[in-house]
Parts: sequence; structure tokens; C-alpha cells
Amino acid sequence: MSAEDTPEADADAAEESEPETARAKLFGEWEITEIEYSDPSTERYITVTPIAHTMGRHADKQFKKSEISIVERLINRLMQTDENTGKKQLATSIVTEAFEIVHERTDENPIQVLVRAVENSAPREETVRLKYGGISVPKAVDVAPQRRVDQALKFLAEGVYGGSFKTTTSAAEALAQQLVGAANDDVQTYAVNQKEEKERVAAAAR
Repeated sequence: MSAEDTPEADADAAEESEPETARAKLFGEWEITEIEYSDPSTERYITVTPIAHTMGRHADKQFKKSEISIVERLINRLMQTDENTGKKQLATSIVTEAFEIVHERTDENPIQVLVRAVENSAPREETVRLKYGGISVPKAVDVAPQRRVDQALKFLAEGVYGGSFKTTTSAAEALAQQLVGAANDDVQTYAVNQKEEKERVAAAAR
């Protein structure tokens, strides 16, 4: 048997054939494999990749935003204020630092914490206004899975902004608090509170 036919050589060849993204880590530190999802409806819209900056390659394609990493989508959401518009490197550094804080507090992969936070912050019902003869009537409707993820990211970003604006709390600390609180389904967390409020209003409009 030649050296090339040994089990070790086969293992090395198999490892080399693995996709590069399967071995890459987000920010060079966090594993993207073995992420668990508890909500099957939003699973296909919560994409986890090791890439945190796609240079806007999906910007002109409808509904392609769900193929972007959930981490990059969070970074983009954090930029949607007057003070942070266009500051992607700053937003990325905030998320990187927040992930370190989350890992220290929970001893978990912060990507898993983020996925759980998004699932717990995504409203399942909301209200629309229907007009009957000039009278607006609220009506409860189910929320599409893609919109659920959008709303969850919006609530998390708003919670970070509210928790760090004109306070001594840094944006990274505020983001870590939001992620850990939402991952634990803590109703005191802004994102979970907003989700509960939307669902409460929808339940009253059924």
C-alpha cells in the first residue's frame, strides 16, 4: 500500500475538499456551524455566513436580503440613524465588541445567541387598517416570516439606540444587553417588549 492510500491521506484529502466557508469563522473567531434554530418558519430567512461585509452585492435584487448574513443585516440596521449613517466600520466594531461581551456573560457562541434573540423578538401577529365606508378598522393579520426577521432586527437596533443615546452605556454594551435579554425571552428587553406589544394589540383586534 502506498503512502497515498493510507487512511490519513484520505482524511487529509477529504478535509481539503470541504468548502472554504465551512471552515471559515466569523470575525476570525466564531464558528458558524452547528447553529440551532427553534423556529422553523424563520429558519430559511436567518442566514449565517462568515462574511460580515458583502459590499452591497444584493442591493439591487428584490428579496435577496435574506441571503445576507444575519450579522451583516444587524450591522446595517445599526447604521440607520442620523449619527451612524454610512459608518459601517464603526458599526462592525460595535458588533464585534458586543459579541465578546455576550460570550463572556453566557459562555455561548454569540451567533447562536443572536439567532435566538431574533427568533424571540419576531412578532407573529400585527395589525393593518382596513377602510369600510370611510371608517378605519384595525384588523389582526399574520406576519410573513421574512418581515418577522426584519421587525426583530429593527427592534434590536432601536433598543441599542435607546439604551446608549445620551447615557454612559456604550453601544456595544447596550447591544450585548439586548442580545442576551432577547435570547432569554426577557420581556424587560426592548425588542421582546415591542414584540409582545404588537401581538397584544393584534389580539385585541381579532
